[in-house]
Amino acid sequence: MITVAQIRAGRAITRLTQAQLAARAGVSTTTMYNIEHGTDAKGSTLRAIQGALEESGIEFDADGGGVRLKLPGRVVMKDHG
Repeated sequence: MITVAQIRAGRAITRLTQAQLAARAGVSTTTMYNIEHGTDAKGSTLRAIQGALEESGIEFDADGGGVRLKLPGRVVMKDHG
């Protein structure tokens, strides 16, 4: 599940306001504000927010720690060493 830090980072990268991300995720602005200020959220709400961020070009690190802007044609190299 995504974290508050990832939501904030994703919003910052995409330059979305809380209201814009809330609209894209299909949740209220109040819900988005509350989540970013520590209120627990339903899994379905977090999945909706994650989906909206992904549709806005955000990639979530496989280890669950970070976010980045998806670049066209990016090839992810795995360390085999």
